[in-house]
Amino acid sequence: MKYVAYYRVSTSKQQRSGLGLAAQKATIETFLQPADELIAEFVETSSGKKDDRSKLAEAIKTARKNSAKLVIAKLDRFSRRVSFIAKMMESDVGFVVADMPTASEFQLHIFAALAQEERRLISARTKAALAEAKRRGVKLGVQGTFLAQQNRSDAKHRAIELVPHLPQNWAKMSYSEIARHLNAAGIRSTRGGIFHPQSVKNSIRHLSELHRLN
Repeated sequence: MKYVAYYRVSTSKQQRSGLGLAAQKATIETFLQPADELIAEFVETSSGKKDDRSKLAEAIKTARKNSAKLVIAKLDRFSRRVSFIAKMMESDVGFVVADMPTASEFQLHIFAALAQEERRLISARTKAALAEAKRRGVKLGVQGTFLAQQNRSDAKHRAIELVPHLPQNWAKMSYSEIARHLNAAGIRSTRGGIFHPQSVKNSIRHLSELHRLN
């Protein structure tokens, strides 16, 4: 199979340093089989909220010209909008997500919707906290940085607390299988609800980040 790789980083600083980009390339390299051919790579420096992307247009054009598929490392690195992903699925150029290679279009829609809703909730909570901080006279620049750091720290602590409840062979299981295991065991998510594949994926990502730091 022929592939054209598309990577997205949020800032030019990330592109220069390799932060984010290196991880995406490693994911795609792991996905590719010996018989596969990576014919081109494109790096976009753009916010996930933006749909107008020149490098993506070039990647699609190259894939179409060479009868290749577009390959992306992670769905959340591709876009933060369900509508954008849906539009891509309807195009004549197929695409595959390297860290979810067997996911169907329906599953990708679900994962994208869950991720979009999670980001909306995080944004709403952050805005509410900033409004409260402003009401108390706290400098928002400092408080905003603190809140972002606190949110990341809290997420990592919650991921650590989840470890004892993970099945023994969780590393070989899909996110859906892990979510079903946790729900069957009566384990509740941070908000007291059930686990979804995306929430499991986020927790495992936090665990991976902690492992790299150690």
